[in-house]
Amino acid sequence: MSAFDNLPLVIEPAELDARLDAPELILLDLSSAARYASGHIPGARWADAKRTQLGQPPAPGLLPERAQLEALFADIGHRPDATYVVYDDEGGPWAGRFIWLLDVIGHARHHFLNGGLQAWISDGRPLSQATPEVSRTQVSLTLSDEPTATREYIQQRLDAADLAIWDVRGADEYRGEKLSSARGGHIPGATHFEWTAAMDPQRGMRIRTDIGDVLHDLGITPDKEVITHCQTHRRSGFSYVVAKALGYPRVKAYAGSWSEWGNLPDTPVER
Repeated sequence: MSAFDNLPLVIEPAELDARLDAPELILLDLSSAARYASGHIPGARWADAKRTQLGQPPAPGLLPERAQLEALFADIGHRPDATYVVYDDEGGPWAGRFIWLLDVIGHARHHFLNGGLQAWISDGRPLSQATPEVSRTQVSLTLSDEPTATREYIQQRLDAADLAIWDVRGADEYRGEKLSSARGGHIPGATHFEWTAAMDPQRGMRIRTDIGDVLHDLGITPDKEVITHCQTHRRSGFSYVVAKALGYPRVKAYAGSWSEWGNLPDTPVER
């Protein structure tokens, strides 16, 4: 029996605050090292968010090798019986990417802190500068392909009526006016809705309460397979969680994102 049983994927600061002493909790901060050192949620462990990415051009957002992931989770002190609560200080892109990683390794006990550090602070909750002691663990992982869409998979599915590609980059990136890859534009048929537009700055960067209606009006609906991406699957970490939290049954992240698609010479592109 866990103190987190029956809680949804996305939880509120008050729900976390009441469970900070739960023995099964691994509270993970994916903010910058400087931000973590200046003050974090009491008991939070820090992880370098860059370690969640392969980090190699031309597609740095791809999934790290299994050995790299095992080293990351060993350093975190991963346990099979742990319940993770994950946050960052940007409203959730890195935290969302980590939720995707937990899905990849098949660890279902996880929660995303709504609004992250911004919501915690806006609610007037305390911060700490103490670094908890973490015992490194031995970790052996089995990786699932299910949460991830590859470039090949997307190209095979491009004409499917039940596919919704959610591009969360800036509008200038989507239109091909701002280049971060060899080619600009977007995947054919992709729907644009910028990731921060799904946040409510008046509520500590929490997910908008009307986000389900907004996505429905855009055609990003639960009857479709939703594949979300950005440039390196950082920003789309947030949209991955949003779709999952809404109960969409088929959600994948395109980890290669536009850094892969836009740097290939023969992938189809719309502008």
